[in-house]
Amino acid sequence: MTILDQILEKKIEEVQTLKLAGLNYKSSLPKNEFSLYDSFKHSDALSVIAEVKRASPSKGDINIGMEPSEQAKTYELSGAGAVSVLTDQPFFKGSMDDLAAVRQTIDLPILNKDFIIDEIQIDRAHQAGANVILLIAKALDRERLKELYQYAQSQNLEVLFEVHNEEDLEDAFEVGAKIIGINNRDLKTFQVNLETTERLAKQITNPDTLIISESGIKTREEAKRVAKAGAEGILVGESLMLSGDVTQTLSELKIEVPSV
Repeated sequence: MTILDQILEKKIEEVQTLKLAGLNYKSSLPKNEFSLYDSFKHSDALSVIAEVKRASPSKGDINIGMEPSEQAKTYELSGAGAVSVLTDQPFFKGSMDDLAAVRQTIDLPILNKDFIIDEIQIDRAHQAGANVILLIAKALDRERLKELYQYAQSQNLEVLFEVHNEEDLEDAFEVGAKIIGINNRDLKTFQVNLETTERLAKQITNPDTLIISESGIKTREEAKRVAKAGAEGILVGESLMLSGDVTQTLSELKIEVPSV
């Protein structure tokens, strides 16, 4: 059983608990004024989704004692284009309280980074203040992905649709994804290879599609590599969480996007 399988098993239990407990997250800020798609598409530089991430199954504890709202504010002041908040508890030690706290602190698009398998998780993300949710092609069949994508859109939420290979990319096209995240990390081996972005990005021919490269981007050269492949944004977690100078790290990653 892969880590993803284990996570999805836990998510089924979590969804059942959510449905019994109801929802209690309310954001006092308007959520829908922040569009990750519009912001990234109108940027001349490679935009960065900076991630608030305490831990991961592959790395263990990364920065367990950080305060999410302070970390997110540092990202905003340092030039991040959006903030991702990992809310999975069992495997990443995050929570929806983290996202709600970040929403009260920053004026940027917020991605709820979690493993979404049910509409109630989308409702919860919306109420906590997210602007974008994550759908992972590998997590569900195509019809279910389409249902959740359309439901998120009905709630005025954007969707980052995550792919790992050509089969996933077909799902993205069928669903009609406007924002495609290419994850360079193999979910079975957890090995990272930027060739994944290079291979898949060239198969995304619609110029209106926003391509985000995820995982394994730590240096300016790596940022240039994925930008050259067609990425207009990158999602960066671990290197920012461990950085002694977030502003410097972000500035190195925000390279000029090559003109097409």
